[in-house]
Amino acid sequence: NNLYPNCNVQSPSWIDDGNCDGGDYNVEECGFDGGDCDEFNTLYPNCKVRFPKWIGDGNCDRGEYNVEECGFDGGDCDEFNNLYPNCNVQSPSWIDDGNC
Repeated sequence: NNLYPNCNVQSPSWIDDGNCDGGDYNVEECGFDGGDCDEFNTLYPNCKVRFPKWIGDGNCDRGEYNVEECGFDGGDCDEFNNLYPNCNVQSPSWIDDGNC
């Protein structure tokens, strides 16, 4: 990519494609994904996740998404965290899903 000569990513066509891609794409050398991640980085400046589009998508995601830096998954985990404040499971959606 001529605009970002120091950007070494697997799929350069993802830069400035309208989707905020995380990881190696959302770095200064790649223009924060060619500007695709500007809004995300403004809302969550310390949230470093592989799939930024999972933040605020209506599903409570685990681990690095359900942390203060990522707005507790963009608010997706607020209800779960209120109901189960000390529950740190891999799949929050499995809690109270009707299956044992």
